[in-house]
This record gives sequence, structure tokens and C-alpha cells, in this order.
Amino acid sequence: MLKLHNLSRVFQTDNVETTALNNINIEIEKGEFVAIMGPSGCGKSTLLNTIGMLDSPSGGQYFFDDEEISTYSEAQLSVIRKKNIGFIFQNFNLIDELTVEENIELALLYHNIPAAERKERVLNVMDKVGIAHRAKHMPSQLSGGQQQRVAVARAVVGDQAMILADEPTGNLDSANGQEVMEMLQALNDEGTTIVMVTHSPSHADYARRTINLFDGKVVTENVKAA
Repeated sequence: MLKLHNLSRVFQTDNVETTALNNINIEIEKGEFVAIMGPSGCGKSTLLNTIGMLDSPSGGQYFFDDEEISTYSEAQLSVIRKKNIGFIFQNFNLIDELTVEENIELALLYHNIPAAERKERVLNVMDKVGIAHRAKHMPSQLSGGQQQRVAVARAVVGDQAMILADEPTGNLDSANGQEVMEMLQALNDEGTTIVMVTHSPSHADYARRTINLFDGKVVTENVKAA
């Protein structure tokens, strides 16, 4: 599904140059569940943002569905991103002024989908993640686990082929964290590609493959036996 070849990301502030990613070489196939681990500041979120086309590499190549996109404009990347990628964040990133169903529907508003179809998709995905009974509630009326369910629903309502999850259980207790991981596992079982940043070895164990970063480099990769 994607291939990163000698990919690097360098940040320049004043006279300080920081290399966040250093010659990254990764391939991720459709339908994989991949965990990215490593200490704080090792480049995990930068790697996820680069995969998600929210950040541009400083060097190297990025192939998405065999298309070399490293030099694409933001407008071109936006089209690919909206069509293919859903995002789940540690802090949920819900809009406080919108209801649960409105937060989820927001992901469909830029796809020229008729209102009736949008409503049907939102209802279906709310049922899928067990949040339909909270459809008219505001985010402030939900528990952390319920808010993350809404975030998962928003990420998948557009039938995106790949979900990028950045510490999706970081703000949850162990029970709610496990529920979110089980939702991600179920999505992967249905064919969705999952790439997840996590500090938790037990949550990384849901993945088929774990990529370990250190100082912006891939140091090890572990693959579960089939």
C-alpha cells in the first residue's frame, strides 16, 4: 500500500537543525496491522504524520499505491488523504460545539455525498462502534472511552482503506483502552490497514508487525508468527 525509501525529515529552527527521521525504509501492505514504538522524541509521530501526508519529507521517496507522491502539492495530497486515510488521535480532537453524529458526519462533508447517504453512513458506523445511543449528545457529555469511539467512527465513516492512530489509548483507562484496541482489531480483520503509534507493549501485541524507532531510525522490526 505504501513504501518509504530513504525518507528523511529535518526541522530547522533559527540555527538549530533537528533530524526527526533519518533514511527510513518501510513498506506496508494492504490489510496489515503495524505498531510503531520507541522512546519519546524518537520520531514516531513525525513518521505517522508523514505517512498521513500531514507533513512533507525533506528527502527520499514516498510511494502510495505505487504512486510517487513526495513532490505533490498540498492540494494533490489532500485529495489522496481524504479518499484513503482516517485519523485517530490521543486527544480525540472532537469539536465541542457539534453533537456526536455531527462530528462523525463532518468527515463526509467534503466528499459531495448526498445528505441521505451521509445520514445512513453515520447511523451505520455509530451502531458499529456502539455509540448510537449517544448520537445527540455533545462531546462534553461523554466519557473518554465514548469520545474515542466517536473518533474511531469518524475515522472509518468514509470507508478509508487505512487508519493512522497516534496513541489512541493514551488518555484512557485500561478497560476503555482494551475496548478501543478490540475495535481496531475488528476493523483490521475486515481489511482496513492500521498503523498505530503506541507506548504500550500489550497494545502493540495486537499488531502483526512492530517497528521500533530510535533517534529517527528504524532499529528493529518484529513480525508475529502466523
